[in-house]
Amino acid sequence: MANIGVYIELRGDEFKKSNREALGVAKRSGKDVYAVLFSNNPEQYADELKGVAKAIRVNGGDLTYDPVMYSDTLAKIIKEYNLSDFVGVCSAQGKDLFPRVAAKVENSTLLNDCLDIDLANNRFTKPVYAGKLLSDFIIEDDYRLFTIRPNVFAPEEGPETQPEIADVEPVKNETKSKIVEIIRSASKKIDLQEAEIIVSGGRGMKSKENFVIIEELASLLNAGVGASRAAVDSEYATHDMQVGQTGKVVNPKLYIACGISGAIQHFVGMKTSKVIVAINKDPEAPIFKKADYGIVGDLFKIVPMLTEELKKAQ
Repeated sequence: MANIGVYIELRGDEFKKSNREALGVAKRSGKDVYAVLFSNNPEQYADELKGVAKAIRVNGGDLTYDPVMYSDTLAKIIKEYNLSDFVGVCSAQGKDLFPRVAAKVENSTLLNDCLDIDLANNRFTKPVYAGKLLSDFIIEDDYRLFTIRPNVFAPEEGPETQPEIADVEPVKNETKSKIVEIIRSASKKIDLQEAEIIVSGGRGMKSKENFVIIEELASLLNAGVGASRAAVDSEYATHDMQVGQTGKVVNPKLYIACGISGAIQHFVGMKTSKVIVAINKDPEAPIFKKADYGIVGDLFKIVPMLTEELKKAQ
């Protein structure tokens, strides 16, 4: 019987929350689940991998993310272990890695950013035309590769059984590029694509220094801090904070937009948020047509008021 594989994406040594969602999709398929991870210390993830049939551990040497080495290795594993379905997360790495893998696995199709998956009936739903429509797809190739949008699929509690272990050496072919150095951000930012709450600022923040106002609110909510493209272009925020068509697509339970007008390019990146709250002094701002709750007023007065009330509540 064909099996289903899950690519376990690690951030440093951290097991990402969205991996549990991908494992949940795989466990609900009824197939044997094979988890694949690149780590020289895979034992630390034993608890996270309970309930999967087999853990395929790629280890040995430098396992710093290299798209060529990773894709060559995953393509080999998919064929050797007959992983007719292979799922990952639609993260920055997932969007870079999975197309490369699909190109190296014959008779395969890749669908990125899936919002609904029915493996039994071979039906996959994903947004098209910059999120304006949802489209259903049927894959007729031998191998089905897909990535899921974080915060859409629920994790699945499974048996407490430990997986069978298989150790695999990475495929190391000669490449034309070489990773010389990785410089990590000094700050411990919450990953926007995995955040359950996001507070974002737009051009209405007026300066980089003013972002401290929403950062304080975000800290109380254990939220990520985002920004519109207008704020990034004005150098109020860094590009890794950008939410929208040319930034990150996010799917939090709560999205608070501060001083964001609500251009379609921004809305595309956060339209699947469960609850949207907009704060803007312009009552005609397009964001109010999309928001579940709207506050018309000066964000420099309203956001500090929200922060103070949260402090009292806590």
